[in-house]
Amino acid sequence: CRVGGERKQSESSSAGTTNMAKSTSILVLLMLAVLAWAKKSGDVKELQIGVKYKPPTCEIKAHKGDRVKVHYRGQLTDGSVFDSSYERGDPIEFELGSGQVIKGWDQGLLGMCVGEKRKLKIPAKLGYGDQGSPPKIPGGATLVFDTELVSVNGEPPTGSEDQGLEDDEFDDEL
Repeated sequence: CRVGGERKQSESSSAGTTNMAKSTSILVLLMLAVLAWAKKSGDVKELQIGVKYKPPTCEIKAHKGDRVKVHYRGQLTDGSVFDSSYERGDPIEFELGSGQVIKGWDQGLLGMCVGEKRKLKIPAKLGYGDQGSPPKIPGGATLVFDTELVSVNGEPPTGSEDQGLEDDEFDDEL
């Protein structure tokens, strides 16, 4: 009778090991699925800056405290546009680094040359946070901005060519 009892314990132990291996496999698959979803969704944890165009000469750069004019197009990671100065035909003007705009802009536009174009991917913590900006920007949203520095302290680009942002100039890659 003792031998049979040991066999049941051994079978039970083996079944427990198999169940644990299955549970571990499922957990690993779930973690991989979450990571793939996060990557696919475009969410970021830190500010990402992509320079899309830089003028041949950079005589005027944006610094903290400068009065800047910026053309922009803001969208969510799903591609839906929530705001665009281009549609209004009027760039936004503000003092850089003074908190008049979201932190991602105050950080992402520093050192930018007049005429330069950047794509900024801004995590929620440097954007509108968990509360968002209803109705167009949900809480926790990563924001994607196509930006163009139009002027610094009233100084436009030095070149004579028009480097205005076109709809198709910014690709999806950063």
